[in-house]
Amino acid sequence: MNRSLVGLYRLASVMGALLLSIVLSGTAYADAPSPAVSGPISGAPLLFGHTSFDLATVGYSQSEFFIEGTAFAYSPLSPLAADGKWAVSTSWQAAYKTRIVVNRPIDAGKFNGTVIVEWLNVSGGADASPDWVHAHNELIRSGYAWIGVSAQFVGVNQLKSLGPPAPGDPVRYASLVHPGDSYSYDIFSQAGQAIRDSVGTILDGLRVKRLIAVGESQSAGRLVTYINAAHPQVKVYDGFLVHSRSTGGAPLTQAPLPVVPTPAPSFIRNDLKVPVLVFQTENDTGGLLARQDDSSLYRLWEVAGTAHFDLYGLRIGATDVGEHDSFTEWFDSMLNPPSQPSPSFTCGSPINTGPQTFVLRAAIAHLNRWVAYRLPPPKAPRFETVSIQPIQYALDANGNVRGGIRTPAVDAPVAKLNGLGQSGVSFCFLFGTTVPLTQDQLTALYGTHGRFVLAWSRATLGAVKEGFVLPHDGINLLIVGAQSDILR
Repeated sequence: MNRSLVGLYRLASVMGALLLSIVLSGTAYADAPSPAVSGPISGAPLLFGHTSFDLATVGYSQSEFFIEGTAFAYSPLSPLAADGKWAVSTSWQAAYKTRIVVNRPIDAGKFNGTVIVEWLNVSGGADASPDWVHAHNELIRSGYAWIGVSAQFVGVNQLKSLGPPAPGDPVRYASLVHPGDSYSYDIFSQAGQAIRDSVGTILDGLRVKRLIAVGESQSAGRLVTYINAAHPQVKVYDGFLVHSRSTGGAPLTQAPLPVVPTPAPSFIRNDLKVPVLVFQTENDTGGLLARQDDSSLYRLWEVAGTAHFDLYGLRIGATDVGEHDSFTEWFDSMLNPPSQPSPSFTCGSPINTGPQTFVLRAAIAHLNRWVAYRLPPPKAPRFETVSIQPIQYALDANGNVRGGIRTPAVDAPVAKLNGLGQSGVSFCFLFGTTVPLTQDQLTALYGTHGRFVLAWSRATLGAVKEGFVLPHDGINLLIVGAQSDILR
């Protein structure tokens, strides 16, 4: 074989290996502009609705960076269809400067290679991190890095102001500029691009293998639109967790630009090359109209006994450092649920104390394996409904919804846990309800403490076996059931 043919053969081999690696990784990176990065910014960042314990006690550090550049808004090239296959192009552009908050393992050897990038939620008028709060125990024990992105105008504006709803820091954040939420999608893309291009600065050189985007509630609506419109343009993220979506997505553009709403329903486009897991609670009734069949790159998890937000997210999670006491506190909350989720307001009845956190931790773990190794999560049963419009769930004899992902909280119940039925002011309608079972009801169900423990243990082991509760959490759930005072 002559030298020319040998050279061509070697080139073909290299190109073949490169193409194979792209196919196996599932993502070809990345066309988003790379913003300028400054920081870390001295002092502690402001985050509302975040964990309150010192991250150093669990081997993590927190830092903050500013990113800035020119962001683009998108215009539709044709009417936006319900199937999510939206053709768009960049149109308007504007300067921006925002911030990202980084929680990362102090020991680089404990980093698992995955960065969870959360679209910070601004429904309360300030940046909050509901997915960090609900899933941080799994993120910390498995070595993820987490980065929260101030992608929306409300969050940035609050940081620059003295409040309400909470005081910002006008000095620290004086230089931040947000041109409006029409540009939020590209800002979120550029945040991901910054993580890849400036990893030495943002993550002190950690070897990043995967970026997974997550967002809850309003942020989930943003992610629906991001997945259908922005992601095909830039391919920055390797997977998505859409947590508590509604029927449609957020507007593609909004005032002061021309308003381009998205269809209701808006389905997740089925031509993506990256996995999407949609995680829904009983409260998320709008999402019932946007249900899709599972596929090789799509999963829908509907979780029984859960509300859009619950006591763990509002209280327990803030101080939970992963010790067994937090499981006991959670279990006891089902027996003594509070009606006051915040010092500033009280709901009409005790709020939901359900098992969302445990299933969300499993969702994160499965999604990461799906992205890394193409091992899909288990398929989940759907909620059973009598009617979707108006919504009426099918309930079991204990008042808990039938179908969906099952946990011991609903299959060996000590309370009726619902996502609907709450009354009161402010965000109470999102918090669901808890009605503890009476002693007579518990006796009729189980008879003795031992029989309760047996039922609780069977339900826990079943949830672990099916993949909806992680083994570490399953062990602690077994212990709290056995140690409980039920029917003693």
